Amino acid sequence: MIIDSGGANLASLQFALERLEVRARISSEPAEIAGAPRVVLPGVGSARDAMQRLHAAGLAQRLRHLEQPVLGICLGMQLLYRHSAEGSTECLGVLPGTVGRLLPQPGLPVPHMGWNQLALSASDPLLEGVSSGDYVYFVHSYAAACATETVATVNYGVDITAVVRHGNFWGTQFHPERSGAVGARILANFLAVS
Repeated sequence: MIIDSGGANLASLQFALERLEVRARISSEPAEIAGAPRVVLPGVGSARDAMQRLHAAGLAQRLRHLEQPVLGICLGMQLLYRHSAEGSTECLGVLPGTVGRLLPQPGLPVPHMGWNQLALSASDPLLEGVSSGDYVYFVHSYAAACATETVATVNYGVDITAVVRHGNFWGTQFHPERSGAVGARILANFLAVS
C-alpha cells in the first residue's frame, strides 16, 4: 500500500513496484492502510504541508502505531522523526531527533540533488545485496544527523543518514524508485521483510 501523502511522485513509485511484479494500491484511507501487509510513505515538498495532509486524512496517529513493515522515502523518511526544522514542524515521532536544513558548502549546493554513494554502517535486511560505494539518487534540502538508528550514511560535506531503521519502520533519504538496480534491490528487500 502506498500512502497518498499528496505531492509525491506516486506514479514512479508504482511503476518501480510493478517492475518487481507488485501492484501497489494508493490510498489515504486509515482502515485500508492499517490492514495492508506493507506500507510505503513517499513524500516530496514540505514537512509542514505533508503533516497537515496526514492529520487531515486521520493518518498521523494511525501511522505511529502500524505494526507491519513501513518504508518512508525522502520526505516520508523525514516525517518519521519527532521534529523537522522545515517550518518548525512536529512530525510522527517514530524516531527521536530533529531533521535539520542542509547547509551549502563550496561545491555542494542545496538541495543535494543527484547520485551519491552509500556507506553502510550496520547490517540490515533492507540492504541485503547492497554495498558501501553503491550509488543512489538524492533530492533533498533537509537531512537527519547520524544516530543509533542509522544503518547507512551518505557524505554531503558531512555524514548524514541515508537509511534508518527503528523496529518495523525503515526510511531512505534517497529515492529507491529512481536509483536503478540498487534502488530496485532495496524495494525488493522491503517487499521480502516480515
